[in-house]
Amino acid sequence: MAATGGLTPSTRRPSRVLVHFVLLDDSLILDWAGPAEALRIANQVLLAQGQEAVFELHFVGTSASTRSSVGAFISQIEPLPTLGTDHPAEAETCDWVVLVGQPGRRVDLSHAGGRAVLHWLRGLRLQAGRLELLCVCAGAVIAAHAGLLARHRATTHHQHLDELREVEPLCEVVQNRVFVLDPPLSSSAGVTTGIDLMLHRMAGVCGPAVTAQVAQTLVVALRRGPQDPELSPFLTHRNHLHPALHRVQDAVSQAPQLDWTVPRMADVAHTSARHLGRLFAEHAGIAPLTYLRQLRLAVAQAALQSGHNVTQAAALAGFSSDTQLRRTWHDLGMAGLPSAPSNPG
Repeated sequence: MAATGGLTPSTRRPSRVLVHFVLLDDSLILDWAGPAEALRIANQVLLAQGQEAVFELHFVGTSASTRSSVGAFISQIEPLPTLGTDHPAEAETCDWVVLVGQPGRRVDLSHAGGRAVLHWLRGLRLQAGRLELLCVCAGAVIAAHAGLLARHRATTHHQHLDELREVEPLCEVVQNRVFVLDPPLSSSAGVTTGIDLMLHRMAGVCGPAVTAQVAQTLVVALRRGPQDPELSPFLTHRNHLHPALHRVQDAVSQAPQLDWTVPRMADVAHTSARHLGRLFAEHAGIAPLTYLRQLRLAVAQAALQSGHNVTQAAALAGFSSDTQLRRTWHDLGMAGLPSAPSNPG
């Protein structure tokens, strides 16, 4: 199984990519609309630079119109294409098939459309650089039902991880990752992570400069990669309904670099420091200062990925020194040592 972060050495960069978004009834709009917009903007950027557009978008399915997850209907859906024989082997063209998720805790493919898509998927002959599969959210579960994930690494939305393991026991299911690359397969955790995956794959075709312009147009503040967690520390430990504790977590999340102490947090909650510690333990399952350190570490990681050095990242995150950042990095189980990426593109 390949687990590389981009094109394999034997894979050439295509001059044209035909992207087929497979839409069933109730397909989640954000799963496909976000990545599709990223590709559209990439074409605009290329044309503005005097280059040819690279991405050709197709929305395919088993019927001419389909209901979206929010109830709006999408019309002029193209039939499922015959892939792998539409262009000669020497052509610099690649097909991407994009599978997206649906609402609900489990994927239901028992209807006629679902069965037809599975039959079509089983006929695909995936090959890196020729015919590739990109799964967004529970799209990985659809691929698993078609038998395409055996002996591959993949991820999906955290609500579908157990379902993915159940459907394809031979798939190495990777949890808490924004996306996973195992050419010719790629998979993302879902919803907004589909944009992260598409930006990453776009960079392999158009280069980092064009991709950066697309990210800026989309107002994507920080491109996430295959090693980034699906669930941000800013969202964890908040599955509770205690208003005072949420008030503290909101305040700390908005400015983790401030000189926070437990008494200062307690002032926000209008309680004592001792009682705040009990509230964190009971409702959030974490100590107040450990929660703060996790947030600061997330800020430091983002700064490092943006090209700041360790000292700068420590200061931006509120650590007293780069030594304290390194100690927290180690204490919270991060691999290696904090450092800026050598090739942030």
